[in-house]
Parts: sequence; C-alpha cells; structure tokens
Amino acid sequence: MPRPDPSEYGSFYQTYIDYTRAADYSSLVGQHNHQLVEFWSAIPIEKINYAYTPEKWTIKQMLQHVIDTERIFAFRALVIARNERQAIPGFDENEYANNATAVNRNWKDMLVEWGLVRQSTNLLFASFTDAQLKCLGSANNQRISVNALGFIIFGHALHHLTILKERYGIRAMENS
Repeated sequence: MPRPDPSEYGSFYQTYIDYTRAADYSSLVGQHNHQLVEFWSAIPIEKINYAYTPEKWTIKQMLQHVIDTERIFAFRALVIARNERQAIPGFDENEYANNATAVNRNWKDMLVEWGLVRQSTNLLFASFTDAQLKCLGSANNQRISVNALGFIIFGHALHHLTILKERYGIRAMENS
C-alpha cells in the first residue's frame, strides 16, 4: 500500500504522517524501527525522571504514553481491519498518564515492553492484506484507514523522539 492519502485520516494526524518519509509500512519498519527502540534504550538512567517543567511528563511517563498510544492505535487498526462497524472512542492521554503510574515501573521492564509492543505491531501490520489496509473505520470521531494508522503509529513515536531531543535535551543516539 502506498503512503496514505489525506482523505484516509483526520487533519489532526497530518503532523504524525509528516514525520514519516517511507512509501509503505514495511519501509517504515526498515527506516525507523531500530531507531525507535534503541533511542529509548540509550537514555541515561539518571535522566528518566526528568521533566523540563513541573507540569510536563517525565521521560519515564513519556515512554509509557508512547507504549499506551501505540497499543491503542494498533487496536484501532485491528478492529477496522476486521470490519468493525462501531465507532472506536478517543482517549484522554493525560488521564492515561495519570493512571499509568509510570513512576513505580522498572525502567528496564519498560524498555523490554516497548520493544515487544513494536514487534507485535509490526507483526500485526505484516498480517494485513492489501484489502485490509484499505479498510476505513471511525476512531475518535474521524474516518481513518488501517494504512494511515500504520504511518500514524510511527509518526507519533518519531514525534516524541523529537520532543526528547528539542525540549528534554536528550541526545541518546547521534544518528537518530
């Protein structure tokens, strides 16, 4: 499947799509998967509880958000690919963060989980047929395709790497 057309997703997701440059999901995996997993792994342990202002998430909370969001977007892709006709609700990322208790989690466990979530998402998308990738459904009150969700998943994760670099001063990997 080619890159998603803007008619396949709401305008809110354009920013995430713009973070990607690949032609299809498998190219996204080749270009970004290793970077997404390894960047987080290279963050020094003494930085994980840092937030650049008191009202912002710590790095640990941000990783939990990225994990949670990928799971939600992958679930959306799964149910749309399986022809679900019910609208999928949105979610409040701040409520999820408040209830995730990332502060109590073991960082190494989170890194393992992140790698497994990425692997699971990649296997899910590899299982979709071209017809399933074209499926459209409703999530968060917007029409969206399975294909677009694949790009959004990568774009969302890349967006947070950019935030880590620009606002948190994390330079975990020189080539990322």
